Amino acid sequence: MLRLLLLCGALGCGADQEAPLTFTMLQRTRVSKGISVFWGNASLDGRLSHLLEGLNVTQVLPLEPPDAWARRQQDVATYLHSFSQLVKLFVKERPINYTQSLSCHLGCHLFPNGSAHSFYEVTLNGTAFLSFHVSNATWERRWPGAHAVAAFAERELMKYSKTTQELQHFLNTTCVGILQAQSAWTGKQSSQSHAPLVLGLILGTFALLGMAVGIFLCTRGSS
Repeated sequence: MLRLLLLCGALGCGADQEAPLTFTMLQRTRVSKGISVFWGNASLDGRLSHLLEGLNVTQVLPLEPPDAWARRQQDVATYLHSFSQLVKLFVKERPINYTQSLSCHLGCHLFPNGSAHSFYEVTLNGTAFLSFHVSNATWERRWPGAHAVAAFAERELMKYSKTTQELQHFLNTTCVGILQAQSAWTGKQSSQSHAPLVLGLILGTFALLGMAVGIFLCTRGSS
């Protein structure tokens, strides 16, 4: 029995009981010759909850009634179409002959002791570009070495409450609240729909994504 317990400890038996609950989202945009391509997903505690392909976002988990979900799908499609048209306008005025890929990864973790951790990371062409410090609502450029576009994006993002205080509140309060409502540890497990909050996070990501891509396209790598 002792050997079994030691082996179990070495293999991490029961470790999943201490694993945090998570809500994460990955959203990617590729811009090439004025054409924008979107894809991504959202996961609630390891379960795929939403899927983005092109201009369509699909509700994988039945978190919201069909009528309400149809309205939100239309909101997403309208935003993405507008974003695509804006990119085409930028490229027409300032042609860019190479592909740009921007990725946003964000979410939160809720631990068994009640503590939480939230994050927001942005990469450009596979390289760390920006990160958001949730504790003090500040952006930091992560691009290695001096980079005029990253510095410019950092300054611009710090100017707006939607990308500082409101984003901080969303990650610290709304995102964590989604997990608390699902948590068996807190005894607050609820059947109430949280899809509007999830979609709020998705739309918030698109807004930041649009700003970041717009900054890059408009500056063309110069401050």
